[in-house]
Amino acid sequence: MSPGSVTEILYFFIAEYSKDIKVSDGVGVEHEEENIEVLEISIDQAMKIIENGEIKDGKTIMLLQYLKLNKILK
Repeated sequence: MSPGSVTEILYFFIAEYSKDIKVSDGVGVEHEEENIEVLEISIDQAMKIIENGEIKDGKTIMLLQYLKLNKILK
C-alpha cells in the first residue's frame, strides 16, 4: 500500500461460518492458475504470527487487529 500514489479502495468483510457450510477446502480455479490454501487458526495464534513477522501484509494485519480489538473472535 502506498498512500498518496494509489487510489484503490479496500473493503473488509467479516461473517460467521461453520464447517458444515464450506463447499470445498480451497484449491481455486485451475485454468486461472489459482492456488488457494485455507488456513484456520485461532486469533491468538494469528497475533503471535504477526509478532514473529510471518504475516507482513498490512491489510491482513489490520483485519486481524480489528477482530482482536473488538473481541469478535473468542
